[in-house]
Amino acid sequence: MECPKAEEMESQNQQLPKGISFLRTCFNGLNALSGVGILSIPYALSQGGWLTLIVFLLVAILCWYTGLLLRRCMDAHPLIKSYPDIGELAFGYKGRALVSIFMYLELYLVAVEFLILEGDNLDKLFPNMGFKIGSLKIGGRQGFVLLTALIILPTTWLKSLGVLAYVSAGGVLASVILPCCVLWVGAVDGVGFHERGFLLNLGGLPTAISLITFCYCGHAVFPTLCNSMKDRSQFSNVLLVCFVTSTINYGSMAVLGYLMYGDHLKSQVTLNLPIRKLGTKIAIYTTLINPLTKYAVIITPIASAIEEKPSFRNSRSLSILIRSVIVVSTIIVALTVPFFGYVMAFIGAFLSVTVSILLPCLCYLRIYKAAQGFGLELMIIVGILAFGSIAGVVGTYTSLKQIVNHL
Repeated sequence: MECPKAEEMESQNQQLPKGISFLRTCFNGLNALSGVGILSIPYALSQGGWLTLIVFLLVAILCWYTGLLLRRCMDAHPLIKSYPDIGELAFGYKGRALVSIFMYLELYLVAVEFLILEGDNLDKLFPNMGFKIGSLKIGGRQGFVLLTALIILPTTWLKSLGVLAYVSAGGVLASVILPCCVLWVGAVDGVGFHERGFLLNLGGLPTAISLITFCYCGHAVFPTLCNSMKDRSQFSNVLLVCFVTSTINYGSMAVLGYLMYGDHLKSQVTLNLPIRKLGTKIAIYTTLINPLTKYAVIITPIASAIEEKPSFRNSRSLSILIRSVIVVSTIIVALTVPFFGYVMAFIGAFLSVTVSILLPCLCYLRIYKAAQGFGLELMIIVGILAFGSIAGVVGTYTSLKQIVNHL
């Protein structure tokens, strides 16, 4: 089977580094999965009730399986290096364009959410604080967004995923510390775990599923991570480690937050915590570290896609300029988007469902036509497509309706 753009991809393949280790790939994968969704997973549970934990486990298993499907798609041709390459092999140029639009838009909006998160939490930590540049007055939240972007900017100039793995290790550590801090606030700082919650709320289930799916939206990065490995055959084990670890972490945070605050949970659990407690301050500082360590990994596929163009290739200065422009554009969007939770639900329902659930199944069925024969595998994939389609349509409608009503 011939893959389009084979000569161009072959030349890129010759320029690839030797690859990074299993452990470093695990750090990068965990960093991609354990994102800002950890702050909203308790809110997701409060929206759907305790039975949402069953849906949570189901989505985790489905996204792990679709990650394996992407891995198999990469095995179909040795020159496949990215998610858009998989789309092109499956559906031609239109497939590449479709995958690229959804993938890069998802990654871009996740990067925007990182900046919004930083602004919200720093504003909680240092309320009523403003900035003044010359005659221009900037509000506290807006100023913190700008300050965060300046700190993040140098990390985006690192092109090697092997180097980014050291940054990712900090992000993984932060994702582990955060639930521990929330546990400390509940057990030691006097908040307690007295909320009983409710079993099921059908009305809040679409929002809950959207937020949960957002937590597992690392598929856009998976092909890049797989291609960066010394031994690509180990990537299936990387996926297993990443999904099991992330699910334990997310599940712990969801249960702790829901027991502490119940129906009163805000879109970010850190905004519920009592500000003067030491555990709260550590939790917020840890929350602030997360986007600083994850932003570069998230935008790397976007920057790499632009840098593949012949006019940009092998130019360090142009690479820095491209990545800087991406950062500046996310600042502009972050300063104009006021709804962290609703935007996250929209990303999860419209983009994450498409990129992480629907497209891997469709590409796999197209590339491996033998899988279209009636059997257990086809039944599983059709079931995943049905679940993803319903969750995507209902969740997108619900999130957009919430945004409109809030406005």
